[in-house]
Amino acid sequence: MIYCLTGKLLEKAPDYAVVSCGGVGYLAAIPSTTAGALPAVGDTCTLYTCMNVTENDVSLFGFADKESQTMFRLLTGVSGVGPKVGLAILSVLSPDRVVLAVSAGDHKAFTAASGVGPKLGQRIVLELKDKVGKGLATGLGLADASGTAAPAATGGVAQAIAALTGLGYTGSEAAQAIARLDPSLPVQELIRLALQGIGKGR
Repeated sequence: MIYCLTGKLLEKAPDYAVVSCGGVGYLAAIPSTTAGALPAVGDTCTLYTCMNVTENDVSLFGFADKESQTMFRLLTGVSGVGPKVGLAILSVLSPDRVVLAVSAGDHKAFTAASGVGPKLGQRIVLELKDKVGKGLATGLGLADASGTAAPAATGGVAQAIAALTGLGYTGSEAAQAIARLDPSLPVQELIRLALQGIGKGR
């Protein structure tokens, strides 16, 4: 299995990238978020990859970071979610947002992706809930099918949810409150705004 590619970026488009490694150009399908994170053509880049082997095809899927790579594996482990749908989801939702949507039971968030209807969105939430819930509550990250850990959310998000659960709110209540906020905000601001949101909802 090819874990990552580091080399010269030969081509870049919203849905694919070509990286030259050792004189060989590797084409990888990518989500649009990865396309935006890649450097200019001609520069050196690293793509974290997943390989999909079928009877008639061998495909590479590339991501700008390990979190997206791990989330892609988790998503495509859900029945009914193939590589194309996995890429579509990660084109509209960051790994952080996927974790928050699953933890909050927000299946509608996934329907923003091409190829995802309400039923498939519900299945994604149902099948991933156990895998991401523990990671968010503890701030330790989520485990994929191989048992390796990857960050489930930014440190601030995880700390804010841990603080809210420490105040007596359920993991679901905390995740729903945080999911409405900008995950890049400082921890204290996330907690303050989340408490305000929970207060208004009661």
